[in-house]
Order: sequence, then structure tokens, then C-alpha cells
Amino acid sequence: MSDVEGGGRRTLLKSSVAVGAALFVALGVASMARAAEKEVNFSGWSAAVDLVESHIQAFEKNTGIKVNYSNYPWGQYRDTMTTRFVGDAPLDVLWVSDSWLPEWVEAGWLVPIDEFENLTKYNAETDDFCIKSASYKGKQYGLTYYTDYMAFFYNEDLLKQAGITEPPKTWTEVVEQSLKIKKAGVSKYPVMLALANETWLIEFISAMVFSHGGRFVDDQGNPVMNEQDQGAVNALQWIVDAVNKHGIVSPAAVETGELTGLKAFAAGNHAFALEPKYRLRVLNDPGQSRVAGNIKQTLMPAGSDGSHATVGWMRFYGMTPRAKKDPQRAEATAKFIEWFGGRAEGEYRFQKMMLTDIGTGFCTRPLFEDPDVRAAFAQYGDVDIIAEQQGLARKKDVISPWFGEWNEFNGAQWQIAVMQRSTVKEALEKSSELWTELKEEFD
Repeated sequence: MSDVEGGGRRTLLKSSVAVGAALFVALGVASMARAAEKEVNFSGWSAAVDLVESHIQAFEKNTGIKVNYSNYPWGQYRDTMTTRFVGDAPLDVLWVSDSWLPEWVEAGWLVPIDEFENLTKYNAETDDFCIKSASYKGKQYGLTYYTDYMAFFYNEDLLKQAGITEPPKTWTEVVEQSLKIKKAGVSKYPVMLALANETWLIEFISAMVFSHGGRFVDDQGNPVMNEQDQGAVNALQWIVDAVNKHGIVSPAAVETGELTGLKAFAAGNHAFALEPKYRLRVLNDPGQSRVAGNIKQTLMPAGSDGSHATVGWMRFYGMTPRAKKDPQRAEATAKFIEWFGGRAEGEYRFQKMMLTDIGTGFCTRPLFEDPDVRAAFAQYGDVDIIAEQQGLARKKDVISPWFGEWNEFNGAQWQIAVMQRSTVKEALEKSSELWTELKEEFD
């Protein structure tokens, strides 16, 4: 073999190794790319972690799609997600509160799911307020994680002690029965309202406004809360009179948070209470409540020009622009959303597990007919009343990009009116003026 021939072969060998290495790298990159297409990055808050992980494992086994799951405490979740979005973190799907939807859409952090028929097909079996809660400017941004609404509870034993055999159907009857209970010495403050200016307050007062036939804003987003015929005025006036005229609600209500109010009701101090529906499970649990077995739900009392309407809220699975910009990643993400928010192998499995295991609500009407779900509800409540009231729930009409700033101010105005430091009309006028100002700044 000549030196020339040997050198040529050595050169060829080196070239072959180089080509092989390049091919190996190329194949490796392609393999990694294919693997990445089969991944979904999901973030939620620290709730039902075991259930979530179990359902993820079933999803991975069923689809071959890997899920990278991370969760954060609820108290820090919103700020954490904001930081992750700003930092362009790998994020495909996440839990979203209906209260954040407009702000996050305007920031470009969420994308509509309308083009995914495997997701929108579930709208036909979903409560209308849930679809509206996941929608903004005519586009739908997700499927439900869980839902609930503000409910009206009564202590059947306390009503019987006062000679009352049927719960109230109207807010006028609430006053009449409360005065009778108070006169009988059964309860000093028969009605429990939690009016501390915390995150729950907008749910409490929205339920009052809606059941009085009112609303805060019209269909164009313009404030009507200060107009007499829109019900908000009557709702706030009812509360002011309940505290200051009738003495059926404690003056300390403006300092009472939802959890404190729940504990007082569970201790048997009140005959009536507005509480999130899921609290019924706690109230009728002998291990957590002194009045277990006596707490019943009835439809939200109706105002003179109102109905049994209440307010509902919803948390949902939202998709990010990162997921949607790549067709294969978008498809994988949509499958994940369907597995959790829709049907998994033919049934609403995750929503059912959430209800039977930890008591959270769902938006899908067929589950109310599921034997296991009905049995779970029957342990602490009337499933038919629960379902009927949910059908009358409405989304908060004040959800907007400026909701947070307006909400805190509005809550303070309601408190000021209850404490009689302003009139009802003055308080709602100020809330209306701020809403208009913030809306005009945004527009």
C-alpha cells in the first residue's frame, strides 16, 4: 500500500466518521424535536395534586404524550405565571381564573380554542355561564377545570325553633322570617353576610344584585349599577336596612371574611347564610360543623323585581401562544385539555373524580345524572336543588382588564354605605364614575 493510498484511505475514513457523526447529531436533533412535539408543559396551583398526577399518568399511557407538570401555591400563582410569561418560560397549558381572562388575553398570553372542534363540541353539554366565563370578545379560551356558585343556606333546626316550616323564597321573606327568629330569641343576627373587602366580596354582592334583577354593567360594558331600575341599588339598600333598620345582620359584617362567616354559621349562630355552594359539604360534616345535618340549600331568594339568579365563577384550562404556533404541539395540548376538561375514554372522568374526592363543582350537565355523583351529593345536600341553582348562575359582568382596580374601590363603597357614611346612591355613583374612567382609559 503506498503512502498516497494510505493517506487517501485515512482521509476517507475521517470523512466517513465526520459524516456519520453529523448524521448521528442530525438524527438526534430530529429525535429530540419529535420528542418535544410529544410533550406538553402544564402548570396549575397546588390543589388536588394527587388526582392531577394520576390523571396525567393515564393520559401519558393513553396517548404517548409526555406531560411536564408543575404547580405553585394559589396565593403566589398569579404572580408566578406573570413572571413565567414575561420570561418566555416553556408553558403550553395552565389553569386560569375567569377573573384574569381579559387581562391575560390583552397581554397576549392566551389564545382561543375555537378552531379545536374536539374541545368546542363540549359546549352543548356545558352550563352557559361556564362558556361565557371562558370567553372574551366573542372568543372561547378554554374548558372548565372546576366551577361553583354562591348559594343560600338555612339552618332547618333554627327555623323550626321559631315556628317556621318553609325556607324563604324572596328577600322580603328573609326579613320577615329573620325578625321572627330574632324575636323568638333563637339568633341575635339571623342572617350571616361576610362583607369584608376581600376577594370573596364581589361574589357575595353579585349574588345579591343578580337576584334583585340587577347588573353592574350593560351589554356594552357601560355602568348601570347606579340606576334604580337595574337592581344594584335595591340590593345594596337591602343590606343597609338589614344591618341598620332591622338588625338582622351584624354591623361587624363589614369586617367579616368568608371563612370567619363560615365558622360562625357552622357554630349555629345564624339561621341563614350566603356561602359558596361547596361549603355545604363542610357544613354537614359532623367532624367540621356543630350543625351538621341541619343545613339545607334553597334557591337564592328573589328581589321584588328579580329572580332566583346567583353568581357563578369558573376556573379553566387555557392554551398559550407557544402551544398553538406549532401544529403538532397544539394538537397535543388540545388532547390534554380534552382529557381533563372534556371526556376521557368516554366519560367526564376528571371532573367526576374532583367532585367525589374533594367536592368541587363541574360545568357539564350530564354529570348531575351520574349515579356516583348523585350519591356523593346526597351525603350532604339535595342534588336537584344544587343542579337547579347552578342552571340559574350568571358570570360576573364586571370581569374586565381593569376589574382589579375597580373591584377594590367598589367593595369599599359598599362598606361605606353599610356603615351609613354615605347613601346607597352616592356609593354606587362613585363606583360608576370610576368604572367609566377606567374603561375610557383602556379604550
